[in-house]
Amino acid sequence: MYTNQYFFCPYPMNQDAYLSFNSSWRNITQKFASFSGTVTMIEDFYTGQNDSSMGCYKFMSLENVDMGIANFIISPETYFVNHAVIELGDKVTGFYDANAPIPLIYPPQYRAIVMSKNTESENVTVDYFNSELISSDGNLKLNIAPSTEVILTNDQIFNRYPGNRNLIVVYGSTTFSIPAQTTPYKIIVLC
Repeated sequence: MYTNQYFFCPYPMNQDAYLSFNSSWRNITQKFASFSGTVTMIEDFYTGQNDSSMGCYKFMSLENVDMGIANFIISPETYFVNHAVIELGDKVTGFYDANAPIPLIYPPQYRAIVMSKNTESENVTVDYFNSELISSDGNLKLNIAPSTEVILTNDQIFNRYPGNRNLIVVYGSTTFSIPAQTTPYKIIVLC
């Protein structure tokens, strides 16, 4: 009885506009997500590979009063902002790929892309910034000054315009405008 039912739209549908909407929606979706908390555990993570990788991967557990617990897998590719050494009791923020599949376990477990030690004088965000240096969620606009350090993850100078890229941005205060504007101390380009 219900086997041959199809969705019917009584209004003409412009397929080009629909595809344009879908592609623009995908462009503004945030790729990175974060979790902030206090480090409660750091230990070696066994990857199941040969003995040469033993000790190269870490398992870090963060606890947050509001959101509970989250675990991060730290690999040799994980970037630590300011090359900070993280210890038990430090307040940190872990950034991960929001589009990556995660195991359905509690507490959640993420592969860390960037880790940052939280300080009162610096803010850190990881996001895609467009050609006008506005973040993918439209909440932050970067104003580059001559004093802004623009580098790669290996600390080499990046001598191109950093727009239309995934960036790690280290900055201080922001304006109260929409989007908030800031002049970053440092921009690390994720190539």
